Amino acid sequence: MNIQNIRDERTKWFLWKNIAPIKKNLDKLLLQNIVQHNYTTNLNDIVEILSNDNINTKDQELIYTIAKQLIPWRKGPFKIFDLLIDSEWQSNKKYNLLEPFFNIKNKIVADVGCNNGYYMFRMLKHNPKKLVGFDPSPFFNMQFDLINSFVKSDIKYELLGVEHLEFYDHKFDFIFMLGVLYHRSDPISSLKSLFRALNNNGEIIVDSFFIDGEDEVCLFPTKRYAMIPNVYFIPTISCFKNWLIRAGFTNIELIATTKTDEQEQRATPWTFEQSLSNYIDPNNPNLTIEGYPAPKRAYFKAKKIT
Repeated sequence: MNIQNIRDERTKWFLWKNIAPIKKNLDKLLLQNIVQHNYTTNLNDIVEILSNDNINTKDQELIYTIAKQLIPWRKGPFKIFDLLIDSEWQSNKKYNLLEPFFNIKNKIVADVGCNNGYYMFRMLKHNPKKLVGFDPSPFFNMQFDLINSFVKSDIKYELLGVEHLEFYDHKFDFIFMLGVLYHRSDPISSLKSLFRALNNNGEIIVDSFFIDGEDEVCLFPTKRYAMIPNVYFIPTISCFKNWLIRAGFTNIELIATTKTDEQEQRATPWTFEQSLSNYIDPNNPNLTIEGYPAPKRAYFKAKKIT
């Protein structure tokens, strides 16, 4: 697989008629003096850009216009000067849950399904050797570029997916894959791709929706799950662990389980009009609108030892 050919082909996605006007505005911003100002970046629950200079009204309006064109903001939150981008997911909750379980200092790290890079911006405080985000979405890539034009990090964003990981330019010491596995029609193959993309003694943190039960089984929704069309397999925790074993991982540790609630996922002016509350049975909060068990997540950490 020639990764450079795929990169070249996917760069053309920015010419799509729904993408090109936003890209034009973003490129205009990158040429402005505003991105040369003196900034302070707070990489906390809100990834925040603070300016030590005065930002004129015209520049602030351009930032607002681009950010609005880039709706929906699913991951975040972010704040650029006085502009709070209140994302659908309060991603700080997941990040803060997982942060005690990883050490990425001086390591080569991948975030697969990185969306707009929120987790990677947070990871910068841990001084990784290299950070690479993988997500085949020009839209989320532009959200990342908007934020990174002020953060000015060395994070590399690739318009690639999990299927390209093992063919990438180099291997990784730590891979995060969050909110991706249940979108894959072959979850074991996806986990094997992570395994092959790791250096020896490399680690992953991966999550999935899960269903309760002791049996090693999984739910396969007919069409949609919580109104999401591309959800395939939702395993029990024991089934999820078996997938990791089949993919070759050892030192498998269940580090957390959570139930998604409206404090974590909800509609805001920066998202679509509907969110979690619209996808749950109004008469039973333990069921989705389709009658399936309401969303819960399991987080596993595992290691490659060969």
